[in-house]
Amino acid sequence: MHSGGIAYHHPVAFWFGCLLVLGGVLAHMPMFMMGEHTHWQMVGMPMTLEMWIGMAMIPVGLAFSMYGLMPRLEQLRSRAQVSGSHHYFHLADSVPLNRAHWTLVVVLTIALAVDVMKPATLGFVMPGMSSEYAITKSRASLVALVALTGTTVGSVLWGRIGDLFGRRAAILLSALMFIGTAICGAMPSFEWNLAMCFLMGASAGGLLPIVFTLMAETVPAAHRGWLLVALGGVGTSAGYLLASGAAAVLEPMFS
Repeated sequence: MHSGGIAYHHPVAFWFGCLLVLGGVLAHMPMFMMGEHTHWQMVGMPMTLEMWIGMAMIPVGLAFSMYGLMPRLEQLRSRAQVSGSHHYFHLADSVPLNRAHWTLVVVLTIALAVDVMKPATLGFVMPGMSSEYAITKSRASLVALVALTGTTVGSVLWGRIGDLFGRRAAILLSALMFIGTAICGAMPSFEWNLAMCFLMGASAGGLLPIVFTLMAETVPAAHRGWLLVALGGVGTSAGYLLASGAAAVLEPMFS
């Protein structure tokens, strides 16, 4: 099954996984809304049964979605055989930029902005996190260490996933993982936040190289240089602006 150029080799498993991830995130909303009575300070709150179930649903959903995008075994074998022989493919560099190219540029710019926004947000929430969890600055710095470790691991893993499943499928998996790690705002303990930061870093580290790889493989050579630079500049700037803007608007409301 194909949709928008993405091959859903096991579509039922993919969409079932998406529903599990979404349901797992929504299962945290009741506990999050309880924070209204404590000005959204959730430290020390007992984790409800719904929250535990939601946390279990997210990794299971990601596994189903990954399986849904995984090529069938016979296709993997044929790819391995093709990689053993020396085939060379060249991009149609003579074609001008068209609507498909610009659509790809816009989508990848948005993806890069969201990717940058995730780790940039840590800088704005660190003071409040240190105060809420009553931890020292040195202990709070573990958040950045764990997130960057996840970024390194994700870069390696997602590079391999991109080769096996395809670039756009790898980006889609990163987006699903972004949705799953949105529950970090409902974690009542610092240790759980570290776990969420590692997973967030893995998805962010996986998305970043795939975005630039897909752009380099698709855009004609005559426009590749300036578009890659523009993608990095605009996407990174937009990510930091979105993070700072969200902090300015949301922190006074939600602590």
